Amino acid sequence: MDRGSPLLDVDLSADYCNRPEVLRNVRFDINRGEVVGLVGESGSGKSTVAMAILRLLEFKGGAVRGSVIFEGRDLINAGEREMRGIRGKRIGLVLQNPLSSLNPAMRIDDQLFEAWHAHRQSYATRYSRSEMLDLMQLVSLPDAPSLLKRYPGQLSLGQAQRVLIAMAILHRPALLIADEPTSALDAITQSEILHLFSRLSRQLRMGILYISHDLPSVASLCNRVAILRQGEIAEFDTAERIFLSPQHPYTAALVQAIPRIPTYEAFRTPCQ
Repeated sequence: MDRGSPLLDVDLSADYCNRPEVLRNVRFDINRGEVVGLVGESGSGKSTVAMAILRLLEFKGGAVRGSVIFEGRDLINAGEREMRGIRGKRIGLVLQNPLSSLNPAMRIDDQLFEAWHAHRQSYATRYSRSEMLDLMQLVSLPDAPSLLKRYPGQLSLGQAQRVLIAMAILHRPALLIADEPTSALDAITQSEILHLFSRLSRQLRMGILYISHDLPSVASLCNRVAILRQGEIAEFDTAERIFLSPQHPYTAALVQAIPRIPTYEAFRTPCQ
């Protein structure tokens, strides 16, 4: 991964829903080709961080202070027209439930065409069929010609999530924000999606902010991890140090709470 100037450098506070300082001095950075985990329990402010970075919080009555330096420019001071050119093009977003993010009345190929033209000046530049098939291959979706003609309701959750990831990386963004992207998936599909994120980060030199409360998935995927507690960063360090030698008591408690798989002998112990 690149170790020059960070791709994203966040130092922000935010008010939201008439609650002052829902986020307080949240600070972390992401390099190109790096996966950074943002971890916290429900209600800690993880998704609020994502909305603040994308400048979506203000549409829900929120206010953001501080700085969000992305590719050398401060998004806090960017106008809405500039942000529309960044969201979906330079910063992709993958959400928790893919079926609620896809239009149930449109075929997959039509939704990809629409996502492509959302960041084009005119319809003169076409997104070719071969490019669409290459994109399906990039996210490891087999039988792409048939799948592109289906509707979201005809896909499995894993297929739908890969389609959503394909739409998020359609314009080869520099940064991908993945907000609880595997929580609705079974364990095998979850593992496949985590491997996909890892490969895309390396292959596209793309930074990824992986937001989750699932510590095992964070440990397997992320280079560095930020622990969010009640709107503040409790600890930000390499994944190795976070999981092997946490410095903050809250981090240590989270790591201690990770379920351990019982041994075979424990399963064989007769119930009393």
